[in-house]
Amino acid sequence: MDLISIVTLLGGLALFLYGMNEMSSSLMLASGSRLEVMLERMTSNPLKAIFLGAGTTAVIQSSSATTVMVVGLVNAGLLPLSQTVGLIMGANIGTTITAWILSLGSLGSTNSYFQLFSPSFFVPLIAIAAILIIMFTKNERRRNVSHILMGFAILMFGMQAMSGAIKPLSELPAFQQLFLAFSNPILGMLVGAILTAIIQSSSASIGILQAFALTGAVTYGSAIPIIMGQNIGTCVTALTSSINTSKNARRAALIHLFFNVIGTAVFMSAFYLIHLIRPFSFLNHSLNPVDIAIINTVYKLGATALFLPFRDWLVKFVIWITPDKRGKEESLPEEAAIFSSLDDRFLETPAFAVNQSLQMTRQMAEVVKDQFDKALDLLDDFHDQGFQDNMAMEELVDQYEDRLGTYMVRISIQQLSDKDQRLLTQLMQSLSDFERISDHALSIARSALEMSDKAVCFSQAAIEELAIYKEAVRRLVEITVQAFVRHDLELAFHVEPLEEVVDYLTDELQARHIKRLQDGHCTLQLGFIWMDVLTSMERIADHCSNIAVSMIELAHDSLDQHAFIKRFRQENIFKSMYEEYKSRYPLPDLPQSDYKEQLSLEEDLTKA
Repeated sequence: MDLISIVTLLGGLALFLYGMNEMSSSLMLASGSRLEVMLERMTSNPLKAIFLGAGTTAVIQSSSATTVMVVGLVNAGLLPLSQTVGLIMGANIGTTITAWILSLGSLGSTNSYFQLFSPSFFVPLIAIAAILIIMFTKNERRRNVSHILMGFAILMFGMQAMSGAIKPLSELPAFQQLFLAFSNPILGMLVGAILTAIIQSSSASIGILQAFALTGAVTYGSAIPIIMGQNIGTCVTALTSSINTSKNARRAALIHLFFNVIGTAVFMSAFYLIHLIRPFSFLNHSLNPVDIAIINTVYKLGATALFLPFRDWLVKFVIWITPDKRGKEESLPEEAAIFSSLDDRFLETPAFAVNQSLQMTRQMAEVVKDQFDKALDLLDDFHDQGFQDNMAMEELVDQYEDRLGTYMVRISIQQLSDKDQRLLTQLMQSLSDFERISDHALSIARSALEMSDKAVCFSQAAIEELAIYKEAVRRLVEITVQAFVRHDLELAFHVEPLEEVVDYLTDELQARHIKRLQDGHCTLQLGFIWMDVLTSMERIADHCSNIAVSMIELAHDSLDQHAFIKRFRQENIFKSMYEEYKSRYPLPDLPQSDYKEQLSLEEDLTKA
């Protein structure tokens, strides 16, 4: 084998691995939202779990990615250990799709009728079509599909290059002896396992074997042990990802390992025992890529059928060899448990990581709403425990912002679809808004603390006015959080009109407060507290507006909040909702004399 052949072989391998990675990444990018839906349908039904695991792996073309996600979900406490078996079995079946795709490389090699379907004919056409779409279209979906096709074309070119470089070797006795040595079950399994562990992809190692099979040098006797070893080598990725995780996450990786190891041991023992009793004549025959795909599929379907009735025993066995300390199940610290779903393993499937960030931000929104409600209650009935709880909730929200913000920045550098990128941008904006609402809620609680420490209270008129104002802002926060958590765009449209009513009430209450100061019904000390409360609540309303508007703009593929607000306020529906909310939260009437002075004050404030 000369230098040119070696370079061609290595170049073909590089193209093959790059094409495999490009196709897998583009598939994950194109099917991100569907992947989220599939993984959210996790079930305790083993058959449905198998189909789910197979479907997920078929979509992203990587059983390693699926098992790593399973480990991450178990580590985050989102998936019970008992449900992992079906998903892992399904992932093994789903990865067989890749072998069937790669077997297209053998088309046209034996039948002249299929020459038109030979890779040497249709692969260049696919590459030409893909690059034309990439160069001349802006449609994201079409571009994603074209990247998938280009990845496929590149890996097929790489596969052909490897086969072409190796083909001259197939007639050399030394090369034939090499593959004859692999017919030794132990050696063949070791080669398959080591190769797969190094490149961390059973699909890629199967493809390399199929490329060698095109030369005619690979026999059934050497291919079968290598394929069995490849199924063991693919476990390395999940085992590596389980380092520094919870015990159940490590158990999930072990379930994957033992499923493949025991399945391989049973298959190899049975196969070679039968061969010992009645030798198989076909073991010395050459095989093609389709035969490899068949062997791989039959083994994985057989292993799943074998283990399915004993899935609970497999879980119990893994738990038995990894017992809990002192007979107790380990648990994460409270803080770690809250943020465990922000797992680094999910970054390998960015669309799923974005979905996890969305769920965590929704949890944060619920915490902020509860904190705000408790802060308002402290204005009416202050107690020290309530204030301490409010401070604790504000600290928790700060942790949400820090953890989520850092995690989402890491997601942002991954390859994301335009839709996921816009969603991530909206989440990062909303994250800041929710954190600011929490800060202002704590400011309200501190105002309540100040009133309690100084033993002062608002006048009866101020209390009645503040009650209406609090209900309006409380309702605004409630609508905002509900719209965000449920992704209810119709409800989100109600936020801006109600926020405008809050602005009106704020101006009205400020003017009335100044009138009470002039009449001597309010002290300067209480006036500062009153203005602090109004300012905090008005800013809370502003942040609610930001959250709702960003949701609406995201649905319209835009993040220009100012343009939307300007347009929306000119529409009749806005005016109708504004009048409805304004009538729902009327302030108590003023005496006629006070009303005239109130109008004068409002005019002065407007001019100022």
